Amino acid sequence: MSDPQREATAIEARLRALGDPERAANEARYLKSERRHLGVRVPEVRREARATAKSVTTRRQLTALARALWDSPVHERRCCAAYLLQARAELLAPADLALLERLIREAETWALVDVLAASVVGPLLLAHPEAAERIDRWARDRDFWVRRAALLSQLPAAREGRSLQRFFRYADAMLEEREFFIRKAIGWVLREASKSRPEEVYLWLLPRAGRASGVTYREAVKYLPPGQRESLWLTRTAATGGR
Repeated sequence: MSDPQREATAIEARLRALGDPERAANEARYLKSERRHLGVRVPEVRREARATAKSVTTRRQLTALARALWDSPVHERRCCAAYLLQARAELLAPADLALLERLIREAETWALVDVLAASVVGPLLLAHPEAAERIDRWARDRDFWVRRAALLSQLPAAREGRSLQRFFRYADAMLEEREFFIRKAIGWVLREASKSRPEEVYLWLLPRAGRASGVTYREAVKYLPPGQRESLWLTRTAATGGR
């Protein structure tokens, strides 16, 4: 793969052949996107990214092609870049967090941010735990998409039974934010963590039950045992007056 720009153009041509104008218009409305949409189904974009990933063997090839795909006004090219990075995340290094931060800042939609944060940054942090401190700055960023990415980057760790302390620190600082995408992200990670560590999630959430938004609370308690859900509900009701 000597010319990433040429390869990106070829990928776009293959995606265009799969596009549907009506789906493109509907998707742009749904995502409130100002970018060009081809109307390609997500599984087809993923399939293209995974097929392309088979010929990507080095970190340099991966980041060059991801950049070439991303630097375009076409939504599906950016999706393909994100899925390509996901498919070969093992090639990435801590130094690539600067690139990933740029992509997250420019994504402007959960459809891209969530893949980059949970499926690219998250695995990178598992492979390189020494890089985790770099995400602390993201958790304090003015851009809520970057803050959401900080939260979701902890999702693989939560699923694998790693320490939740960094996530708990991020979540505690953002717990009372009004932004829906922050509230949902906190609940999402708590929900996943509760599948294997319900007691830890319960004990963290109990003194914060009244501070958590309804969105966060409903997600967080989905898989908790009935007794813990009841205790949290009583605590939350007492703290919020049933709101």
